[in-house]
Amino acid sequence: MAQRELLDDCVHCGFCLPHCPTYQSWGEEMDSPRGRIDLMKGLRDGNVALTSDVVAYFDRCLGCMGCVTACPSGVQYGTLIEQTRARVEATHPRGFADRAFRGLVFSLFPHPARLKAMLLPLWLYVVTGLQKLVRMSGLLKLLPPRLQQLEAMLPEVRFAHLTAKLPNSVQAQGEKRATVGLVAGCVQRVFFPSVNEATVRVLAAEGCEVRVPEGQGCCGALSLHTGRAAEGLAMARALIARFEQGGVDTIIINAAGCGSTLKEYGHLLAGDLAWAERARAFSAKVRDVNEFLAALEPRAVRHPLRGRVAYHDACHLAHAQGIRAQPRQLLRGIPGVELVEIPDGDTCCGSAGTYNLMEPESAAEIGKRKVANVLSTRCTLLASANPGCTLQIQKLLRDQGQTLNAAHPMEILDASLRGGSLDPGA
Repeated sequence: MAQRELLDDCVHCGFCLPHCPTYQSWGEEMDSPRGRIDLMKGLRDGNVALTSDVVAYFDRCLGCMGCVTACPSGVQYGTLIEQTRARVEATHPRGFADRAFRGLVFSLFPHPARLKAMLLPLWLYVVTGLQKLVRMSGLLKLLPPRLQQLEAMLPEVRFAHLTAKLPNSVQAQGEKRATVGLVAGCVQRVFFPSVNEATVRVLAAEGCEVRVPEGQGCCGALSLHTGRAAEGLAMARALIARFEQGGVDTIIINAAGCGSTLKEYGHLLAGDLAWAERARAFSAKVRDVNEFLAALEPRAVRHPLRGRVAYHDACHLAHAQGIRAQPRQLLRGIPGVELVEIPDGDTCCGSAGTYNLMEPESAAEIGKRKVANVLSTRCTLLASANPGCTLQIQKLLRDQGQTLNAAHPMEILDASLRGGSLDPGA
């Protein structure tokens, strides 16, 4: 469908406004989905120039898709903002500092091998006490806000992360019910290896043979959501090619932002004759791990766990994929778990891929609202199905002198199946 048709779907009803985190922050029309669509129409019709001020309104959008859920007209805002950002990246000259920082981010985060190479220096930075010394010295305050945020968002690095590696294949326990392939991800694979390990164990315990194709790279989500279309589509093609050799019934993903992009491959590559059908076939097999497991009759024994768990709806799981009930179903199926709801739980935490690095002040303002709502539940554990959300919420909790353990739903379910505890470090 042409952009003209998509833009004209918006009837300016305003239902999106209370669901837009940036509009909640500033009450500015141009920082709402409706206002940004007006700017897109102005660009289309030649009434608005693509100035730095106009670009800033598009940059400040999280892409959280809260407006998509709220819209009664079915406006495909996610497609519109990605198309507009691709135009921005292709035609708008950014300043040197902005280009340099974006270059740094995208030379690292979509490349698992490069992230892996950073683990040892980061581990040494922490265990030698250098991180504590640098933070206490005040030197970080001399850096630009984006670089300060990059250091502040560093995840916990344990020695075990340095050698963590997934097996290429794990056999199903008992009678085999399915053969699935796991998308290992980038940040999650390197900095949250226990999530993938738990996912593999849970799937195997539920009768699935799990295959992890070698040589996987990034799925392209970070690049595509930020307008770097050519880069993102090249990563998509490479991932499709890897999984075509896997011989799997279903392709499993356990990170929300990646999952929404994997399911869009068929649409994103529809105009590429060499890849269109291959992309459609790939996307048709993709399932979020919560979605997949909730549709299976439970086989493995759930041992009791004790804890008050608050489930955080990651935007690209709840809004982009419509997956809300399934993670809750899996968590409620664990004896002893008290599942509690976060007020305004499907409102963005401010992570939004690379948003909290590119727009740290806005991300912090949005995230503080989320953290306040999380703390109001008096939970003992936060369940989060996206690594970026986990990092963002944990960072803002530290800023407030608070601590709260967080775990992926698969880690919680794995602890139950193994008869462990709700302590992610156990």
